[in-house]
Amino acid sequence: MSQPEPTPLRQRAFGAILGNALKSPQFLFTVAFTLALYFVVGDATFIPGWQNWFWLVGGGLAATGFLVSSLTDPEAAQQAVNKMFEENLNLDRIKNRVARQHVEKALEYRTQMLELAQRAKGALRVNLLQTVDDVNRWIQGMVDLSLHLDQYADNQLVARDIKEVPQRIGKVKQRIELEARKPNSEAVVTELQRQLDALQQQLENLQAATTNAKRAEIQLETALASLGTMYSQMSRLGTSEVDSSKMQRLRSDIHEEVSSLQDLIHAMDEVQSSGQAEIVEAEARRMRLS
Repeated sequence: MSQPEPTPLRQRAFGAILGNALKSPQFLFTVAFTLALYFVVGDATFIPGWQNWFWLVGGGLAATGFLVSSLTDPEAAQQAVNKMFEENLNLDRIKNRVARQHVEKALEYRTQMLELAQRAKGALRVNLLQTVDDVNRWIQGMVDLSLHLDQYADNQLVARDIKEVPQRIGKVKQRIELEARKPNSEAVVTELQRQLDALQQQLENLQAATTNAKRAEIQLETALASLGTMYSQMSRLGTSEVDSSKMQRLRSDIHEEVSSLQDLIHAMDEVQSSGQAEIVEAEARRMRLS
């Protein structure tokens, strides 16, 4: 199974780990001790050919080794990601009450998963922490989808056009029939037909937006149920199953859920962008013919 792409959160967590390592007592002591040896002891040693700058090289290698070990510690990385995820999450942004409740319950499952990981030992602990990292992306997808639901609910144009566009389509069809009976009206009829096509495309986009909003509500419910199922599976994992197919399937299922959420978010974005363009075009044609 391929590793997930680095996220902005993971990149910021990497910076936090590096910052913590640079401020750690071990690193500061290494630097201070090295400088003390360089300035105080210098080359006054019993080692033939020793030069005072050798202290800087040795101290630099020791400090670099400590930084590398800190940055490559998978448990430290996962803990940093989890901490930053919690700090950056703001559920007050979600206006939809039901959607916010789903995310809150999802966070409760995440808390229980994190407790399972922290109680585990060795490789199982690392694997469970990585799984919680996957769950972070899943919950972030739920948050993003909830915010898209808010945008749909707040869009007064969608609510208005759902009612008005079918009426306008009917009026344009009637006008096409009237204009078609007049002589030398081909140009007008052609332009009216273009307006009708634009309105029909706009109606399809509006219907797609409504369908996607309903899909989003259902997918949030499905995601919450799936998280509950995965928590129960995680609680039954034993040490002997750290590298088993069960762990691999668990993380693969999470990645599929994240991908599904992202696909729906992308579909909602596309419909919204396309719908806005169709609205502008339809309004322009209506103004030309009015």
